[in-house]
Amino acid sequence: MTEKESVKSKGIKSIVKAARVINMLAEAGQPLSLAHMASNMSISKSTLHGIISTLVDVKFVVQDQQTGRYRLGTRLFEIGSAISIQWNVRKIAYPFIQQIVAEIGETVHMAVLDDYEVLYINKQESTSSIRIVTDIGVKLPAHSTGLGKALLSGMSRLELQFMVKNKGLPKHTDVTITDFEDLWKEMCLIRQQGYAVDEQEFVEGLRCVAVPIFNHAGEIIAAISVSGPVSRMQDDKFERCRESLLKVSAEVSAQMGYEKK
Repeated sequence: MTEKESVKSKGIKSIVKAARVINMLAEAGQPLSLAHMASNMSISKSTLHGIISTLVDVKFVVQDQQTGRYRLGTRLFEIGSAISIQWNVRKIAYPFIQQIVAEIGETVHMAVLDDYEVLYINKQESTSSIRIVTDIGVKLPAHSTGLGKALLSGMSRLELQFMVKNKGLPKHTDVTITDFEDLWKEMCLIRQQGYAVDEQEFVEGLRCVAVPIFNHAGEIIAAISVSGPVSRMQDDKFERCRESLLKVSAEVSAQMGYEKK
């Protein structure tokens, strides 16, 4: 085994041990001592302490200051709640997505924002649509996709600046937005009109229109889009896509508890 493979193997084992700690605490339903967990996991207390200290740092685990025992942290609840919301909105939107595919005849995607990137959680293709290289679980840049821009449109200027600082604005085609001020103007326009358009900004020859989905607090939690070749996504076809998506946005958002003011 090479040194690189050894490090990789060690890293993976550490993740497995951390997962075992989380599972043990979840199954116990009560705080556990370091000694108890080390005994059940058959590892030394010093090794386990390093793992748990890291889990405490990222708020996956909390130590009781009086007893010194450990329990699961609220960060795991936040993650679980976020996942639950994603799958709930996916379930609610599914029949609407199927209807759009049947009526429009183009590919429909659904995505959420994950670490300032577009994470695809649903995709339905029409038999007549061109093949689009996206799959559930794939992540793409947010600033150059219709879905991404719809998801980003709920951000404040400061939040958007933070994203650009961390992710940059890489160029994918000749028309990709690569300037912050241009991106901010685009966000303001999207908020005003209620939808985003990808004008071949990620893939040449591909046009996309996307709408955001809101929760009860008025926060953007997902987005749905229709994508197709520029030759087909024009005039009446584009208008049909836009109008269908706006109706779906209103319907799904309402079912998520959103009340438009």
